[in-house]
Amino acid sequence: MQKYDLCIIGGGPSGYAAAMRAVDFNKTVILVERDRLGGAGIYDGALSSKTFWEISKEYASFSKKMLHYGLSEPDIHFHNVLQEVNDAVFERSHQLEEHLQLVIQRSNAAFRFVKGSGRLHSSNQIELDTDSGKELVFAENIIIATGSRPRKIPTIKVDEKFIMSSDGISSLEEFPESLVILGAGVIGCEFATIFSNFQKTKVHLICKDDRILPFEDTDLAQVIEINLESNGVIIHRESKLEKMEVVAGKVEYLLEHADGKKEVFQAEKALVSIGRIPNIENTGLHELGVDLSAAGHIVDNDTQTSISNIFAVGDITADIALVNVGELEGRHAVEKIYGKPKRPMIYENISTIMFLNPEVAGVGMNEQQAQKAGLNYRVASFDFRCIPRAVAMRNTQGFFKILVTDDSHMKVLGMRAVGEHASSAIQGVALLIATDKGIEELAELIHPHPSIIEGIQECIRMLLGKSIYKPYIFNEFLQYKCFRDGQYID
Repeated sequence: MQKYDLCIIGGGPSGYAAAMRAVDFNKTVILVERDRLGGAGIYDGALSSKTFWEISKEYASFSKKMLHYGLSEPDIHFHNVLQEVNDAVFERSHQLEEHLQLVIQRSNAAFRFVKGSGRLHSSNQIELDTDSGKELVFAENIIIATGSRPRKIPTIKVDEKFIMSSDGISSLEEFPESLVILGAGVIGCEFATIFSNFQKTKVHLICKDDRILPFEDTDLAQVIEINLESNGVIIHRESKLEKMEVVAGKVEYLLEHADGKKEVFQAEKALVSIGRIPNIENTGLHELGVDLSAAGHIVDNDTQTSISNIFAVGDITADIALVNVGELEGRHAVEKIYGKPKRPMIYENISTIMFLNPEVAGVGMNEQQAQKAGLNYRVASFDFRCIPRAVAMRNTQGFFKILVTDDSHMKVLGMRAVGEHASSAIQGVALLIATDKGIEELAELIHPHPSIIEGIQECIRMLLGKSIYKPYIFNEFLQYKCFRDGQYID
């Protein structure tokens, strides 16, 4: 039986990052992946869908400019779009595989990659199942990074042809004439944005709440709703899906609305986007008695499971299911095993992006979360129409919103950025949250001009009462509020 210092089951973003961090400690490592290296971080997930979004955004912007100058809109074919997406996926996956092979070559047999599945037989023994047969190996420590898959509804048959999950979008051969999307969370809204941007597909979005993105603040969700509807998306608010099935080559679905009225609709294709579930099956974790949540996620304490030498990272845990978080968890688990991390994993400063129209980025709490936590806070909102760079770009839709504690320290609780360059604008605030600093650190920093991030500086100056534009004068564009003891005060 071959022995290793570390076995990592799962070669997605979390597992790959963990493996490469273990290389730094000169440990013997075996990395096991049953499908494709890079996982959902590349295929049918972050990279592929975001490439899709980038192309759709570029097309929509170009079309708008052409119409503005009295020129004809360009035509676009789905196979060209799909080829561009596939090229991006191949470029990244080839890069990962090339890097892995070079690591293996230089490791002097200390690093091994296995294409197959891994199942725990004990806290130290893993059964490998490959095309060459079965093999039992020993590892001092184990990291589980088996990821997640799209959640399905038992009453809906997802065939990935007519009714698809996010994994099936790449199987499309043409823009569908119509598409119904079940789920108005991030993924559902991203695909609604993508397909409506191309103006080839009539999109219906089924939303069980009174608005899309119910986990975000109303002002943010309203911007996205307005743009989706202006792009022709029909949002079925407060609607419950009663039935969805394929009838005569079309997707037929029955909705019950808030008033009890029921309606039948048809679409060429459907996308079921109602979240993801952990890949826990056939890992051996149940049999070993590893603590699991009711939803099937591994319960972990700073990446360590209830069995001390087994760690869990990425979507398999109940923490935030994002590529950057999974990579950080993978690296942290290795550092916890072989080194001395400076601090436990923290999630308060995790930066997120929603690829919508316009793009949305966030870090820390929004107002809903702060109020649910019973916090008093101050909040300032600065409109993109007051930012010279946005004016120069001729794209002024959006705003920055920053929440701070309602005290003299004014420590940052969270931030939301909606608009162009949103994802590039939040890292300074994320650093303030991570270092537990107040906002004065950014108030007088000299930002490049003209730049979008100047809006963040002015937002902070509003909170400090020394902004150039005064919110009590320019209240159409700027807002400053305090939330104390359950209500807003002047």
